Amino acid sequence: MDDEHFYEMKSGHGLSHDPFKAIVAPRPIGWISTRSPEGRTNLAPYSFFNALGESPHIVGFSSFGYKDTVTNVEKTKEFVFNLATRELAEKVNITSYAAPYGINEMQLAGLEAVPSRLVNVPRVRDSPAAFECRLLSVTHLHDIDGNPTKSYLVLGQIVAVHIKRKFITPEGLFDTAAACPIARCGYLGDYAEVNKLFYMRRPADDNAELVEAVKQLSEKDQQ
Repeated sequence: MDDEHFYEMKSGHGLSHDPFKAIVAPRPIGWISTRSPEGRTNLAPYSFFNALGESPHIVGFSSFGYKDTVTNVEKTKEFVFNLATRELAEKVNITSYAAPYGINEMQLAGLEAVPSRLVNVPRVRDSPAAFECRLLSVTHLHDIDGNPTKSYLVLGQIVAVHIKRKFITPEGLFDTAAACPIARCGYLGDYAEVNKLFYMRRPADDNAELVEAVKQLSEKDQQ
């Protein structure tokens, strides 16, 4: 099609920058705190992060390289997700610095750490919400030809949740817009902030218009 820029991955994108991360956007930031077996705290943001299941609640993040976070999680079997927000954005960015192993990024960024309840990993005090997680798996990802990549996928099950009360509405809902989470958007330095929501319900199973449209499509397929 003349209105498309098409390329195969083996041939390269042919653009000034790879558009992959800009297209898969915005991406929630997994601001992950861990602790080594020796008690050293680590905090780092991961832009390949998301919720992956709700029964039980599962979150996951991917690390490009076997970094301190993955090392700690695999050894201790636990980690904490801290919600990264616009108010904390500059400190989130500081924790992305490639500090030597053993350096406490919470201290480096001037963040206050507070204990968790069920896991032996500190969380960021000023974050509006945090998930205490126990490890489900660490997977070294391979490509379609079976070759190992540099990426490691970490999955964890949420065992406890912390929410600051000021972000809970009178209706008992978490106020996402008020918390203003940030997300990665692609190229170096590109972020988004979630401070405005719109409302749209999933169509009901008995939606008359869609029921009729499905019926017509089914009859057409049978002809």
